Amino acid sequence: MLRAFVFPGQGSQSVGMGRGLAEAFSTARRLFDEVDEALSQRLSRLMFDGPESELTLTENAQPALLAASLAVIRVLEAESGLDIGQHVAFVAGHSLGEYSALAAARALTVGDAARLLRLRGQAMQQAVPVGEGAMAALIGLDVDAARIVATQATCAGIDHDEVCAVANDNAAGQAVISGHRSAVARAITIARAHGARRSVMLPVSAPFHSPLLAPAADAMAAALSKIALRRPIVPLVANVTARPVDDPAEIESLLIQQVTGMVRWRESVLFLAASGVEEIVEIGAGHVLAGLAKRIAPAIPARSIGSPADIAALGGTM
Repeated sequence: MLRAFVFPGQGSQSVGMGRGLAEAFSTARRLFDEVDEALSQRLSRLMFDGPESELTLTENAQPALLAASLAVIRVLEAESGLDIGQHVAFVAGHSLGEYSALAAARALTVGDAARLLRLRGQAMQQAVPVGEGAMAALIGLDVDAARIVATQATCAGIDHDEVCAVANDNAAGQAVISGHRSAVARAITIARAHGARRSVMLPVSAPFHSPLLAPAADAMAAALSKIALRRPIVPLVANVTARPVDDPAEIESLLIQQVTGMVRWRESVLFLAASGVEEIVEIGAGHVLAGLAKRIAPAIPARSIGSPADIAALGGTM
């Protein structure tokens, strides 16, 4: 069976994630220890026990979601005979999930991926003062309509240096915009006139995937230049191109572009469908990506694997 493994992004975290895996499998415990050691922090304790206010901090949530995903991969390899090189055709990740995907595909070590995501989270938060940026979901608008709304919101401002841009094309009728808080607020009002059923400010601390995060992109460029990226054992479908890539230099460039660029998730899933993928498997915390896959490509089965019960349901092998 032709499978794609997809890895969740920020927003899928929850207190308690990974605890069941750690209690049931020594391979998962070793993975969590490896991430803790790489960060010189008991991140696993924060994942298992909270508090939620600390787990949701960008600098913690990003490596925590990586750890939850890679623990599942390690357990699948040990318990279900997973061989990613043989059993998986493509990997993809939503935003920070690209780092999880690359680590699963052996392009990054666990330690390097965890440290890069810690830096990425810190750089994103520091790029824009708290309160100046915002993100909003526009429900019922496609990406082209969302672009028009974002442009109109930018042009309607007194300060034409304000930014509003499309950050995520998640699925048909679900786009996310990002930028200066005042411009995003204007966009919510404008979106109603373009047919949006609902527009919701998101509970995030920075305007992710917008030009305002250029300083964070610079920080990631400097950090990635010091990392030995390897060729992944299966291709990565990249966020900013929605196309497969396996050249390390190109992957590095795309990871830098991704900080300010749009996450083309709908197109990525459509690419997987057009490439003959027969199952999409979300690896790690939550069920967001499996749910989106069912909306984007309903003919392809999609499921999430994040708990011992999910792993037991596989019946022993992939």
